[in-house]
Amino acid sequence: MSSNTGPLRGLRVVEIAGIGPGPFCGMFLADLGADVVRVDRPGGGITAVDYRLDLLNRGKRSITADLKDPAGVELVLRLAGRADVAFEGFRPGVAERLGVGPDECLARNPRLVYGRMTGWGQSGPRARTAGHDLTYLATTGVLHAIGRAGGPPQIPLNLVGDFAGGAMYLVAGLLAALWESRTSGQGQVVDAAIVDGTAHLTTMIWGLSAGGAWTDERGVNLLDGGAPFYDVYPTADGEHVAVAALEPAFFTRLLTGLGLPEEDHDQYDRERWPQLRARLGAAFLTGTRAHWTETFAGSDGCVAPVLPMSAAPDEEHLAARATYADRDGVRQPAPAPRFSRTPGSLSRPPAVPGEHTEEIITDWGL
Repeated sequence: MSSNTGPLRGLRVVEIAGIGPGPFCGMFLADLGADVVRVDRPGGGITAVDYRLDLLNRGKRSITADLKDPAGVELVLRLAGRADVAFEGFRPGVAERLGVGPDECLARNPRLVYGRMTGWGQSGPRARTAGHDLTYLATTGVLHAIGRAGGPPQIPLNLVGDFAGGAMYLVAGLLAALWESRTSGQGQVVDAAIVDGTAHLTTMIWGLSAGGAWTDERGVNLLDGGAPFYDVYPTADGEHVAVAALEPAFFTRLLTGLGLPEEDHDQYDRERWPQLRARLGAAFLTGTRAHWTETFAGSDGCVAPVLPMSAAPDEEHLAARATYADRDGVRQPAPAPRFSRTPGSLSRPPAVPGEHTEEIITDWGL
């Protein structure tokens, strides 16, 4: 039986193996207690590390099925017949061609919520073309907005598109459809496109733009490094600190911590921003990152050290909250968010493809 705990305990999920946002969605559901069965191809699939270190597959059980073999297709359909949720990350039309599309699965289980994770969505001129996080960010305007004034766009890892605009929107869509099915008794298809989710994430920026508070020019706006009080500064030891003193009260505390006199003008006076940036930059260069971390500890000056990811688990606040966890000798982010009665957990390590085939067949009554 699944050993997962959390608010989704008892939820049965079939994840047809893919890469990137699909596996992250399955991991998120497993972290929160769902019994996620990952259907791997015989011999496994694409992985950049050992299967046991592929953390996007933690908490799941694995079964293998050859979707080019009618027996493998039938196995997936039988799993879908007993699941609450199933999802895949194929290009549009591929699941139908293989015989595991939404029509086939919903015929076996009319209450099933069937998720589809793609970059471009199920329709539109680019729907059947390849892409990755960067191309989706480029198309939605997000990539253009990230970077220094006068410089090229900068790549924000693959977090904004694949995982924020893709995986998390698939999670939200699946859970919303499950809620609706409680009253209708019917399943449905969730079309989660990374371009849709990423565009949706920019809603606030569109509002700022409509109000004249945001432009398409990179690196000159309030939240993109254009404002001197919302930026990153080098320190005396070659490290960096992040400054996010947006509100006047916090800006005053920033100046106090730096030993600078209070400004005699509105901090939002853009004509004075170059002068203010120079003053802040010179001040931060008088101390090390550790010095400024200590100086602003417990302060509302909104200054934080820029840490490498390897150092984040040992940061005082994150360590106190146990934001990271160690499982089987591997340090990794702990499940989030947190629940008062039904906490999520790291229930099992990532599986080798097919590791739980017999166990799943028994548990799911196949």
